[in-house]
Amino acid sequence: MPTDITTSPDRAADSVDPKLLEILVCPLTKTALEYDPAKQELISRKAKLAYPIRDGIPIMLPEEARRLD
Repeated sequence: MPTDITTSPDRAADSVDPKLLEILVCPLTKTALEYDPAKQELISRKAKLAYPIRDGIPIMLPEEARRLD
């Protein structure tokens, strides 16, 4: 059974691979992202955006991101 890019057999399905977090950056600010497991989002503090993770795939499009207040 194939796995998506955010999971591996030894990690929970609702977590993000730490190696993936090391290479992913905000497409607008090029800064590191924080993972919010409760909301399944990648947070860019500098851009004040939350990028959704859908079906285990980070959606790194600014127009798909949620604004942070």
